[in-house]
Amino acid sequence: MKIKKILWLALGLVGFGIGAVGAVLPMLPVFPFLLLATVGFAKSSERLHTWFVNTKLYRQNLESYVKGRGMTWATKLRVMITVTLLMSVGFIVMLSREIFIPCNILFCVWIFHILYFVFGVKKYTPTEESHVMTRKS
Repeated sequence: MKIKKILWLALGLVGFGIGAVGAVLPMLPVFPFLLLATVGFAKSSERLHTWFVNTKLYRQNLESYVKGRGMTWATKLRVMITVTLLMSVGFIVMLSREIFIPCNILFCVWIFHILYFVFGVKKYTPTEESHVMTRKS
């Protein structure tokens, strides 16, 4: 049981580290790595999970989504642009080597990604009260 918690902790730390770097570097996605960190910390330690959900990084990128309220347009746009840029690198490399079937698959995945974030993830508009509450905590 202890080894399992250590593995979850390691997974959470890796997700948090890459997510923190992604918050600064525009080419690295933040969202999936912070979700990974959330799961890893939640399964490894209640104390770590509590610490993580109280970080500014979590509150700005995931809190509203995890609570079921959705994402702001700015967050949605940041996720879509980052994933588009990363996928375009793979697409260009495959296209230059004339590997067309994986290019078509990647294109379909990209289209699904855009459609999911535009229509599948609820739009969240923070109210003035939520800004005040966030600043106080």
